[in-house]
Amino acid sequence: MNNDPRIKIITGHFGSGKTEISINLSRIEKEKYQKVAIVDLDVINPYFRSREVNSYFQQLGVELIAPKGELATADLPIVSGEIYRVFNDHNYRVIIDVGGDKDGATALGQYYNEIKNLDYQMYFVVNVNRPYVSTVEGIMETVRQIEVVSRLKVSALINNSNLGIETSVDDIQRGHLITEQASKELDLPILYTTISSHLRNETKDFAKEHQVLYIDRFMRLPWE
Repeated sequence: MNNDPRIKIITGHFGSGKTEISINLSRIEKEKYQKVAIVDLDVINPYFRSREVNSYFQQLGVELIAPKGELATADLPIVSGEIYRVFNDHNYRVIIDVGGDKDGATALGQYYNEIKNLDYQMYFVVNVNRPYVSTVEGIMETVRQIEVVSRLKVSALINNSNLGIETSVDDIQRGHLITEQASKELDLPILYTTISSHLRNETKDFAKEHQVLYIDRFMRLPWE
């Protein structure tokens, strides 16, 4: 598996943390490449979407592909035609933030013919603290649904099991165990475990044994 494809598609169940990971990956890509675009394909959740941090992308020099103006806050399946430009310009590194589960993957499926022959990987983000993906069976079923609707194959799993600011090392380890079981059943690798950077010291031992990507949190709940 190519661990550094030009196009990285981030999908998963609602509330899995796809957008957090997408934002962090766009920053990582920008450190290495001149042209980076993040495509906001989340037409399901009107509250936690990549477009909410557009000012941060502007500071980074990352291009946001998303509805503009009044349409930016619309809870409608609207996707900017600019997506074709970054698909076809091979100088661009592209992160695609897809909406939750099979309903969100429907928006991705319309680009199947454009994506299928490109250098891409699709990652399924697991947060075992969310309904429907708290078990191996739930993870497997959601992955299958996304693949059917999008017509694209998931390449790897990302363990992003967390409880927001209340996340403990035990939560991360438990999530990894369940994700590991699902990876064996699905015959898919675990790309890495994503951990909030404020837990770096507490997770040193875990990071010695497992592939880890430390990320910053951008999506905050109103009471945080």
